[in-house]
Amino acid sequence: MTESEKKVLKKQIITLIEKMKGDIIGLEKMTEPVKPENSLGRISRMDAINNKSVMEVSLRNKREKLTKLRIALTHIDHEKFGQCKMCKNPIQPKRLIYMPESNRCVRCADR
Repeated sequence: MTESEKKVLKKQIITLIEKMKGDIIGLEKMTEPVKPENSLGRISRMDAINNKSVMEVSLRNKREKLTKLRIALTHIDHEKFGQCKMCKNPIQPKRLIYMPESNRCVRCADR
């Protein structure tokens, strides 16, 4: 991976981290407990609880991706960044642009 590609990727990772932080804040508000004193019907309350569960899964996934992006940002300047951790071949630049947190090439990620 060239230095110019790394600069572009670094900028993209920083942008994604900021977006993830905003998404997490929004999801945290959506996963607040459903208060029983709200005047919801039984079905509406069940629907709200179900939606809360879905949002909690999404929140967990966003936090996990944020952690991986932060790790990628700290490792981007290492010489082995962009190298598959399994087969040691270079990870395709298009894959890194689409998923900067990737540490495996497409072939090894399929396994």
